[in-house]
Parts: sequence; C-alpha cells; structure tokens
Amino acid sequence: MQYPRYPSVPRPKVSEWPRHLLLIPAVIMVLALAGCERTELQRADGVAVDWDSYRGQWVLVNYWAEWCKPCLEEIPELNHLDKSPRISVLGVNFDGVEGAALVDLGQRMGIEFTMLGQDPGPDFGWKMPMALPATFVVDPAGKLIETRFGPQTEEDLMQLIGS
Repeated sequence: MQYPRYPSVPRPKVSEWPRHLLLIPAVIMVLALAGCERTELQRADGVAVDWDSYRGQWVLVNYWAEWCKPCLEEIPELNHLDKSPRISVLGVNFDGVEGAALVDLGQRMGIEFTMLGQDPGPDFGWKMPMALPATFVVDPAGKLIETRFGPQTEEDLMQLIGS
C-alpha cells in the first residue's frame, strides 16, 4: 500500500521571519530562569550552601564578634539550639574575619554552629546590625519574622518559635 502524496506546504526559512518573533524564545527563557534564582551562602570553610536547603527549619542568623562579652555568653545556648533538627544557627562575624582565620577563631570561642564566611544580609535586604549580639529569626518558609538584640537564651528563642 502506498500513502497518498500531499502537496508540500512552503515554509518560510528562519531568516525570513520577522525579527521580533526571533526574540520570543529568548524572552521566555529569561523569564523562566528569573524564577529560578537561588541564594548561595558561603560557609567559613569555603563550602557553598543553598539558602533553600534551610526551608522547613527555623534559621537563626547570629551576628557576633570576639570582643563582645554578651556574644560569648550566648554561644553555648546557640550551640545547643543548633542540635535541634528543626533549627539551624548560622553565625556571621561582625568584624569581617574570613577563611581559615574565621575557622580558627570559631574553634577558640567554642562555636559549634555553622559560621558563614560572608554576611548574607545584603542578599536579603537586611541591614547590618548596629549592636551585638544580634539574631535574625527566619521562619521555616524563609521569612524574617524578628530581629533580636542582646544575648539570647535557648528558652527565649524556643518560646518565640513555639516549641
């Protein structure tokens, strides 16, 4: 059996299309990728961490400094909170110490929670705190709900997050 022949329909070459039609696939691609923008955080040891990996958890972003006595007082509380599967504590050095020096400083100070190599605040529209210690409390959906100043206790933070 032979299939009937149909007259071929002439199709314009891509080079004959109006120029504005050529932009449509590019615009669609840009719009699709714009919704996929991810925020990467840099840990003190240089490893990149995707901010979205913290979704579903409470995140406490704590600003601290070596010279800040109240910061030293709250470190054990934050270390203990970080052990909870529902909470992640991320530390940001107020003085901008980075890399191996930051890792060493954190070890000397007894910090067990994740230290970030750079301040994530500008990526989220947060202003650098003017007093220390400062703790930014982010809910499991990724929304900043409160900024607290002064040393925090495990009890106060657990009360805030409802546990």
